[in-house]
Amino acid sequence: MHFLKRIQNKISVSYLLFLTLIILVGIAAFYFGYKNGQDFPKVITVENVCNIESNQTAQANFGVFWEAWDLLKKEHLKGDQATDKDLVYGAISGLVNSLGDPNTNFLPPEDSKKFEEDVNGSFGGIGAEIGIKNNQLVIVAPLEGTPAEKAGLKAGDKILTIDGKSTEKLDVNEAVKIIRGGVGKEVILSIFREAWTAPKEIKIIRAIIEIPTLKWNYIEKDTKGITEKESKDIIEQSGKKIAHLQLYSFNQNAPVVFYKAALMILFGNIDGIVLDLRNNPGGYLEIANNLAGWFLDKGDIIVKEKFRSGDEVVFRANGNSALKDIPTVILVNKGSASASEILAGALRAHLKTKLIGTNTFGKGTVQELKSLSDNSKIKLTIANWELPDGSIISEEGIKPDIEVDISEEDVKQKRDTQLEKAIEVLISEMK
Repeated sequence: MHFLKRIQNKISVSYLLFLTLIILVGIAAFYFGYKNGQDFPKVITVENVCNIESNQTAQANFGVFWEAWDLLKKEHLKGDQATDKDLVYGAISGLVNSLGDPNTNFLPPEDSKKFEEDVNGSFGGIGAEIGIKNNQLVIVAPLEGTPAEKAGLKAGDKILTIDGKSTEKLDVNEAVKIIRGGVGKEVILSIFREAWTAPKEIKIIRAIIEIPTLKWNYIEKDTKGITEKESKDIIEQSGKKIAHLQLYSFNQNAPVVFYKAALMILFGNIDGIVLDLRNNPGGYLEIANNLAGWFLDKGDIIVKEKFRSGDEVVFRANGNSALKDIPTVILVNKGSASASEILAGALRAHLKTKLIGTNTFGKGTVQELKSLSDNSKIKLTIANWELPDGSIISEEGIKPDIEVDISEEDVKQKRDTQLEKAIEVLISEMK
C-alpha cells in the first residue's frame, strides 16, 4: 500500500515538473519571439540599396539618409521642433516627387479624407480642378456654376501665386490645401493667361462645392438661325432638332442622369447630338465605360491599360448602342481630361465622330490609390491609357478634327463659337 502511494507521489512530482518545464519553455519562446519582433520588424527588401558603407555593389547607401536625419535633428535651428512623423512624411513626399510625375502624390492621413471628399462630389473651395502642366500649376477646368467659373477662371490659366505664396515647386495637394478654407472666406490667385500681357489678381470667395453632372437642352434650327430652348419648353415638331448634352463630370450620378437624357433623345425625334465635354476633368473610368455603351457596339474596345510589365487590361463597351445611329459631334477644350479624353477618343476611333474645339488637357496615365500601414496613401501612376487606334494620350492631349478657339471678345459678347461650329458641322452631316 505504501509502495503504491510512493509511486503515485513520484508520478505527481514528475507531472508537475513536466508542466513547469512546458510553461517555462512557453514563456521563453514568447520572450524571444517578442524580442525578435522588436529587433527585427517586418523587413522589405529593396534592391540596390545598402545601409552600411562596406557594401560596394549597391547603387545607393541608405546610411546617408540616417546621417541627414541625425544632422537635422541635432543641428537644425528648428530640429527640436520637428516630430519624427513630420520627417518621415517629408522623406516619403521627397521620394514620391523624385519620379517627376505630377500625378503621383503622397497623401498623409489628414489629406486622404479631403481626397475622398473630392471623389464623392461635395467639398468646400472655389470649384476648380487643378493640375500640373509643364511644371506649372494650372486650372484644368472650372466647374459649372462655381465661384471659380463666376470669377472668370478658364481652363489652361496658370496659377502663379495663392494668397501671395508662389506656386513654384508646389504640388497639387499642397496647392489644394492652401486654396481651401472657410466658407465665405476670400482667396486671392495671381493668374496668367496666354492672351494677357501681364498676370492679374483674381479674388474668389470660397463656398461649398457640389460637383455638377449633366445639363442638357434642345437646339432647334429655324429660318431665323440657331437658338437654344430649355428642355422644359414645348418643342415644335418641324425642323431639325439637336440635343446639346453638357457633361461636367464622370461621377457616380452620371449613368442615371445620362440614362434619362438618352430616353428623351430616343423618344423625342432628335436628329443629332452635340456631346459637350468641355471643362470636364474626368472621373471614374467605369462611368466613361458605361456612357460609351450608349454609342458603341457591345465588345468594342474603349481603352486599354498598358502596364510597365507589358501586360494590359482591355475595357470593352457593354451597352445597348442605342444612340449609335444618331449623328454626333463632340466639343473638347483644354479642360477636357482623363475620362473625357477616353470617351472622345473611343467614339472618334469607332464612329469617326468629329472632335471640335481645342487640344484636350493630356491626362493619359492611370492612377491607383495605395494605402500604407498608418492610413496614409500614395496616389500611384501604374499604367498608360491606350486608345482603340493604338495611340497614347500624350501630355499635349488629343488634337481636335476641327480647331476652334473662343476669343476674349467672344466671351464679352457671350458668343460660343465652338458650339456654333459644332452645330454647323452636325447639320451638314445630317443632310
